[in-house]
Amino acid sequence: MARPVKKKPEQWKKEILDAAQKLFISKGYEETSVSDIMDMVGGAKGMFYRCFQSKEEVMYALGNQMFFEDNPFETVKGRDDLNGLQKIRLLLTLNQSDDERNQINMQAVPILKDPHILAAAVAENRRVLTPLWLELLEEGKKDGSIKTEYTKELSELLPLINFWLMPSVFPATEEELYHKYHFVKEVLAHMGLPIYDDDATTFTEKFITDITETPCGHTSMPENAGKNKEKGGNQP
Repeated sequence: MARPVKKKPEQWKKEILDAAQKLFISKGYEETSVSDIMDMVGGAKGMFYRCFQSKEEVMYALGNQMFFEDNPFETVKGRDDLNGLQKIRLLLTLNQSDDERNQINMQAVPILKDPHILAAAVAENRRVLTPLWLELLEEGKKDGSIKTEYTKELSELLPLINFWLMPSVFPATEEELYHKYHFVKEVLAHMGLPIYDDDATTFTEKFITDITETPCGHTSMPENAGKNKEKGGNQP
């Protein structure tokens, strides 16, 4: 009788992430246990901990995997019919239209209160997203659609905006988050980067409402103020 083929660690990781994605979307992150994930994969819990240190790490890695499987930067890169600013606006639209990744991002909000995960996310966003943003900003500056002398600075700032708008990182009420978002919108427009159109604003305002109305967003209340190891950058 033939012996079963032994899975390599990378195959185990991929299967764990795929199972976690299905379960997080169908059951929710909080309701999904490590046992649930491994039952779907068909392996022991010990294998889970050989691949990942925690469920939080799986969530972080999953967001990264989903980003790179459908990278909106790569999608807009080949659009020769668009200028730099139009590519950035399309990039945001594509990112917002990915419902499954948006569900995962929503559920990932609370884990960013872990300083180790937050530090890793910031570092990887800087490493991965800053060069991608810089390329688009330089293209827009060259074709005249983006009028700024601060492409380098903006490429470093843009990956950090999402963290500033997360109540698990900077506690804030829903009203305060709306105010912060419109502040960002006006500042970027003043800097020659008017990337947030009506559709982007509608999506962001809905996201703010969702993260402050669900349990994962309740860190914005005063009494609660106390609320990726490979490639990073879950959201542009």
